[in-house]
Amino acid sequence: MSGDGGSGDVVAPKGAREEPELEETYERLVDEGHERLDRPLLALVATAFLGGIDVGVGVLAFLVVQAETGNHLLASVAFTIGFVALLLANSELFTENFLVPVIAVVAKVGTFTQLVRLWGVSLAANLAGGFVMAGMIVVALPDVHEVAVESGSHFAHLGVSWRSFFLAVLAGAVITLLTRMQNATESQGVQVVAAVLMSFVLVGAQLFHSVLDSILMFAGLLTGDADYGYLDWLGALGWSAFGNLVGGLVLVTGIRLLRISHRVAESRDEGQTG
Repeated sequence: MSGDGGSGDVVAPKGAREEPELEETYERLVDEGHERLDRPLLALVATAFLGGIDVGVGVLAFLVVQAETGNHLLASVAFTIGFVALLLANSELFTENFLVPVIAVVAKVGTFTQLVRLWGVSLAANLAGGFVMAGMIVVALPDVHEVAVESGSHFAHLGVSWRSFFLAVLAGAVITLLTRMQNATESQGVQVVAAVLMSFVLVGAQLFHSVLDSILMFAGLLTGDADYGYLDWLGALGWSAFGNLVGGLVLVTGIRLLRISHRVAESRDEGQTG
């Protein structure tokens, strides 16, 4: 208590300090989401294809370190270069689109049709870029074949179960939380730290991520020694993508929108449907 007769500074409640910051972040997310939804098709295909390449670079690092050391956690640290590349190169990853463009649609500056287009094109182009990377890795580095088959087989045989579903839900939540963390700051250094930490969690815990694990499965398939086929990959892709969507949209995006529901209502009342 101040001894100067009550002239001490008045400290605002924590909630009062946080609200302007939340609204500022919300406005930034809406603007960026509108830009992503309006991106021309060719630009979207190119950035998403490069996103698959970037994640493929992380897979390359993971397989090499895993083959050389046999240490999964050390290999997971090596993988983080892929998500740093995604950030610094401004590439597009399918599961990064469960927050920013969704908020833009909720705020009526974009449409659901645009969102579906973004999801479909980004996923297909991510997989195409990842397949190209997997093919080059298998041809160039025969020493990683055994690890590639083992890693791909793990995800191909997860099957449809509560365990695999929650692994996919957690993966979607982790990546969407990463997106939220990176959009909360303009410091690129802080954004890089977030990319490293959250991608380490993703790979270290062997969460079920639709794009990343598809690239691992592609690498195993392209060695010709895999104990699974393309139908197994397709089933794993569909199940993991569904879980990723649930994790990203429900656990992260939906709940966070409730914190600024008044601002969302104001945006919708403006009726700025794209």
